[in-house]
Amino acid sequence: MIRAVLPHPILSLALFGASLLLSGSAAPPSLALALLMALAAPHIMRALEVEPVRVRKPLTLLSFAVVVMRDIIRSNWEVALVVLGLNASRDSRVSGFVHIPLEMRDRYGLAVLAVIITSTPGTIWVEYEDATGVLLLHILDLREGDDWEDRIKNRYERRLMEIFE
Repeated sequence: MIRAVLPHPILSLALFGASLLLSGSAAPPSLALALLMALAAPHIMRALEVEPVRVRKPLTLLSFAVVVMRDIIRSNWEVALVVLGLNASRDSRVSGFVHIPLEMRDRYGLAVLAVIITSTPGTIWVEYEDATGVLLLHILDLREGDDWEDRIKNRYERRLMEIFE
């Protein structure tokens, strides 16, 4: 009975909370809109036949989140130094593109990797070729000796494959 009304209860709860936070109000119209979204969206998701996410190793996910947060903070600092012109290598700074062959094929793992790369200042997910599994990244400060393939594959892809595949 409950699954018929709330096929994705976590999604419903998240949408309800997000709607209230975005409206900034707990007035009856805001509550009604939040409830409508919380009840309708999961049925739309069910109609789209989205495959469920399966997290294989939740503890790995938690440790991975710590790694990602640390990388994002470090990258924010490094990009701030570049933008403010305070880094020592500003004359030799070169932006560029890097091709990285990925083994991961899980759509949720790839989506999480895209969010991580795009959320990390100084890197942009430019393109992913599904047929070959090659990811194209743009790097703001591409230094000689930086092994972006090793960084992406060993720091992120390997862990994401443990979590999702």
